[in-house]
Amino acid sequence: MKTFSATPADIDKKWIIIDAEGVVLGRLASIIAMRLRGKHKASFTPHMDMGDNVIVINADKVQMTGKKRTDKVHYWHTGYPGGIKSRTAGQILEGDHPERLLTKAVQRMLPGGKLSRQQMTNLRIYAGAEHPHEAQSPEVLDVKSMNPKNTREG
Repeated sequence: MKTFSATPADIDKKWIIIDAEGVVLGRLASIIAMRLRGKHKASFTPHMDMGDNVIVINADKVQMTGKKRTDKVHYWHTGYPGGIKSRTAGQILEGDHPERLLTKAVQRMLPGGKLSRQQMTNLRIYAGAEHPHEAQSPEVLDVKSMNPKNTREG
């Protein structure tokens, strides 16, 4: 029996839409990362981009467990001496670009490298309920019904 290795002709990409309202951030990010890599498919090949195109709506309504909204701090550096900056997860969610919190969570769940950067281009995150991808007729993936721990009342 030979090991199957997918070629670009074998890859079948679907469009998936996920509603992030009331879903726990880390659990949602791990499901999205798995879909982007294509690990949910039986024909998964590690060196190919075989994942689906994922659309996430209502990213500003994502939930966090415990005190992460106030205690989890995200740092970055400007490149200048003494230029370290920080924001809490709650400040990011209430800011102008709340979708960046979910983007970073998914990005950090993928292995680093060229392939991961290519797979991240298949992810589209929107803070509100509107998205411009109706023409692709995406399938709805109900993350809330997968596991009762995936949701949280906020």
